Amino acid sequence: MSRTASERPARGAGQSRVPARPGPRGVPLGTLAFGEPERNGSDTQHRTPAEQGPGSALSGSITPGADTVGSVIPGAGPASGDGERATVRLRDAGPDDPPRYAPEWLQLREGADAVARSAELLDPLRIRLANLPGRSGVVIHDLGCGTGSMGRWLAPRLDGAQHWILHDRDPYLLHFAAVASPRAAADGSRVTVETRRGDVARLTPDALAGASLVTASALLDVLTRAEVEALAAACAGAGCPALLTLSVAGRVELTPAHPLDAEITDAFNAHQRRGGLLGPDAVTVAGEAFAAYGATVQVRPSAWRLGPEESELTAQWLRGWVGAAVEERPALKERAERYLTERLEACAARELSAVIHHGDLLALARPTGGTA
Repeated sequence: MSRTASERPARGAGQSRVPARPGPRGVPLGTLAFGEPERNGSDTQHRTPAEQGPGSALSGSITPGADTVGSVIPGAGPASGDGERATVRLRDAGPDDPPRYAPEWLQLREGADAVARSAELLDPLRIRLANLPGRSGVVIHDLGCGTGSMGRWLAPRLDGAQHWILHDRDPYLLHFAAVASPRAAADGSRVTVETRRGDVARLTPDALAGASLVTASALLDVLTRAEVEALAAACAGAGCPALLTLSVAGRVELTPAHPLDAEITDAFNAHQRRGGLLGPDAVTVAGEAFAAYGATVQVRPSAWRLGPEESELTAQWLRGWVGAAVEERPALKERAERYLTERLEACAARELSAVIHHGDLLALARPTGGTA
């Protein structure tokens, strides 16, 4: 992860040079190694965002501001330099491997993520969790939790006592995820949390023993087919449902339209498929993989719909999106830099809106050890 925006030198707001490294990526988490737990108050209730003061859902001062307008927040686009921290990685990587998410990017996108996630998938999930045999509460594993936005979104929408196990490589992010976790479920039942720090190795049904649900955001599109099949097999073996949200769908709608939109989109999608990653094919492949193990699969759209009020998020996303396209097809560079300049100017003037399509998937594995 990178340092906070205030610690990084910022470029001028008018600069729009296309970044040289990849654009937005999801949390790169595949076959998870559940490492030794680092318990951060697993038996205590944590403060809600409201109790931490106005202006942030997180404890601390991660505040994207005007000084970030001309720079690219890690995760929204390229990142390099001292002070960066990597979150959970998909595969072993060297010290020069760029981090995927910075905390300020996670905070910047959290509101759009919350609005985009499909509420339609919650009713079938609630029914499954309510009918789990012999359970007085649910245990939820949040893979690649980042700063804990999934827990803040989902925990207050489910009834009953919940224990969240938050997984990430970065202890800095795990700290934020723990202290900013909700303390109450929809019906007022207690929500507790523990954190586990670890890298990715092998996800097995044993690793999910006792789990009621596996959740993740922006996960599937950074997995290979084999890794998705391993995830489906682990959930099936544990009889554990999975709610996997906000996977890239490969479709973008910008208003007003531009002649280069389609070419940038195509190049970005090709970039997302590098190295056998699923990219925009992820939800389809994952649905097939979970269904092959007997799970009932439901898919719903979960688009970001960004208007003038989300101009800061749109600008950061644009830099990463165009940067990835240019890395994939360097011949685009000159035209793409002009394109990015125009788009950022329109964004700054609040004249640009964007619909960035994602997909959510709910896979209800056949229960083990009883009937649901």
